[in-house]
Amino acid sequence: MNRKLLLRRLLQGQLHNVNFGEFRNLIEGFGFYLLRVEGSHHIFGHSACPELINLQKIGGQAKPYQIRQFLRLAEKYNLKLEDK
Repeated sequence: MNRKLLLRRLLQGQLHNVNFGEFRNLIEGFGFYLLRVEGSHHIFGHSACPELINLQKIGGQAKPYQIRQFLRLAEKYNLKLEDK
């Protein structure tokens, strides 16, 4: 799915059944990068954001509460989606 379309879907509150790979692609589009993987936890960082993002996939899907955490973080630090 296109990053912009996925972001629009998430901002409309459709947080369930989000493919983990597509969500990871979206957060990378905001400038986050993978720092490490510890078990099922994928830890991401960002140069302009002191907070880390912890993502887990369950059955290939992203967890809704982690999607909400990301959206709040992007808003808090005024992060923008980069054009591809």
